[in-house]
Amino acid sequence: MSYFPKYLKEYPNMHSSFPFHISLNSLNHGYPAHRQDFLEFSYVVEGSGTETINGIIHRMQPGTFTFVLPYQVHEITTDEGSTLVLYNCMFGLDLLAEQPNDSGLSHLFQAKNELSSYVLFADEDCERMKRRAEELFTEYRSENSWKTVMLRVKLYELLILFDRKRRQYSPPEAHVISDRKPRDITQIIHYIHANYQEELRLALLAELFGMSQSHLSESIKRTTGQTFLHLLHDIRIRHACSLLVSTNRGISDIALEVGYGSYKTFTRIFKETKGVIPTAYRKKRG
Repeated sequence: MSYFPKYLKEYPNMHSSFPFHISLNSLNHGYPAHRQDFLEFSYVVEGSGTETINGIIHRMQPGTFTFVLPYQVHEITTDEGSTLVLYNCMFGLDLLAEQPNDSGLSHLFQAKNELSSYVLFADEDCERMKRRAEELFTEYRSENSWKTVMLRVKLYELLILFDRKRRQYSPPEAHVISDRKPRDITQIIHYIHANYQEELRLALLAELFGMSQSHLSESIKRTTGQTFLHLLHDIRIRHACSLLVSTNRGISDIALEVGYGSYKTFTRIFKETKGVIPTAYRKKRG
């Protein structure tokens, strides 16, 4: 597996006010190694194969639920003569962040290393998870009132059922195929995603997490394939794109909202990242 495989940066609705997408897919030849900076879960309903996440391989069959954290390298191989049919759900980290009167599910980012990234649901539990995934998929394709609220509720339910199960789960047949794994800096990545609107500096993060700046910089690059500044700009500009498309807020206001104190700096970095200035991006996507 390539250490810095393809980096997937977008999915449908990613730049909307509710960054969420779920689809039902059929894989005849698997899916190549890749990484991304958003969250993803999959649930297998038919077929068989294997999945590798950061050098750990496990079987995939009906009832397999997998939760992939940002920047984890993962790939899928379909068994010969089989077709893997599975739900794939991609969503932004902010959907698990704390809401008013809601503790959120942000602790899922900070799960202990010994917790499995997948579980195999069987019998009644398998059917239950399948129904929940179907309901989430159906709601996503609907035009019902309260749609985003229902999607969040159903997403939370699936992730909670998964997390409960994996805390009492002994994964069968999982084994290490590579010992070359990026340092686990999930908490730091989560902190950056949760605080990118503030004035973040590498020195501040190094002090906060008890690491040297050089070691932290190397760990971020090794895990994400990006430098700290590129990662920070990427997250900020992504939020800005969402606001440009979904609101009529002024450019200066958006610049401040996503963490840039200067309109000039925001415009320059936005153009370097997207190839156009913010007003042109809004006009093109509007």
